[in-house]
Amino acid sequence: MNKPPNCECFLAFILLPNCRQEDILLWSKEGFLLKPANDFSYRVFKKVWGLTIVEFVQTIISLLVIVIMVACGFFFARMQWITKETAPLLPMLVNRLALPTYMIWNFLNNFTKEDFYSLAGGLAVPYISMLISFIIGTFVVRFAGIERSREGVFQAGFFSSSAIFIGVPVCLALFGDKSIPYVLIYFLANASMFWTLGNYSINKSCSSDPSPILSWNTVRLVFSPPLISFILAVIFVLLGVTLPTFLMSSFKYLGSMVTPLSMLFIGYTLSTVKMSELKFGKDINLLLCGRFLVSPLLVILVARFIEIPYVMQQVFVVLSALPVMAQVPILASIYGADAKYAAVIVSLTTLLCLFVIPVYMYFF
Repeated sequence: MNKPPNCECFLAFILLPNCRQEDILLWSKEGFLLKPANDFSYRVFKKVWGLTIVEFVQTIISLLVIVIMVACGFFFARMQWITKETAPLLPMLVNRLALPTYMIWNFLNNFTKEDFYSLAGGLAVPYISMLISFIIGTFVVRFAGIERSREGVFQAGFFSSSAIFIGVPVCLALFGDKSIPYVLIYFLANASMFWTLGNYSINKSCSSDPSPILSWNTVRLVFSPPLISFILAVIFVLLGVTLPTFLMSSFKYLGSMVTPLSMLFIGYTLSTVKMSELKFGKDINLLLCGRFLVSPLLVILVARFIEIPYVMQQVFVVLSALPVMAQVPILASIYGADAKYAAVIVSLTTLLCLFVIPVYMYFF
């Protein structure tokens, strides 16, 4: 077999101090096969870091791609090429055009009836883990003395994440097209939980007579364009419907806008953050623990009792460690909650997730 490429070889020398080029006998997707003298170093690397050299490099490269696109969005905002007036067009295009077309193309192009039947069991993992996380967040609010105007925002941010807007591009970069069905399974649970429990919590924290958890407005919010396209795609696959080639090609090209548009908008969002506002108070620190520690660990724990494919588990862990949903500040503003606090936690968790995701990719 061939020697490893130079960049992987360079990383191997850094991460395995005893590794010499002549010690590398074989190279494959499984990693290095070293001479017996260095076998211990290889096994320690494999066990502690949890990644082969190939997987490690692919992860770093995928994250660099995301960082570069986010940096472009930040630069465009500073140059006033993306402004406060034009920025809302980016998430609108993603949610109403790019994501729906990408889902239909991806499902019809890559999945069969049998694939969907095998996915159904995985739905319990995000539902159970998010419900437990919501209960923990409720106890934290009660015993940590969170301000009344921040209680609902805290609860919603504690258990739910931006599983579709940021989740799709991140998982595409890290795992490829195979991850999309798992993302959508998580999104189904995340959306229904957020627009019921999350929406109710924010409303309740600012009103003596909150709207009911289950209402027509809640149903309307849950059935967003991405979810509707997901349902249509499932129906098409189950019924064996095929679309014309020109339509599938159009969906593919339109769907390819998901990652760049999403990352450009994140870059714009980060450009609006004032460093003076990012103060790590008690309520923010507790929310960060919920978002980046409690939620992912609950997914790992629940997945130990419910058997799901390993890649599905990886995707769920990454999705559970993503930033607070961008809709939280919007609801906070509508209901009269602390919208500024909501905007800060969205921006802060968006910034920190760039560092948190690599950690979970290392150790999971």
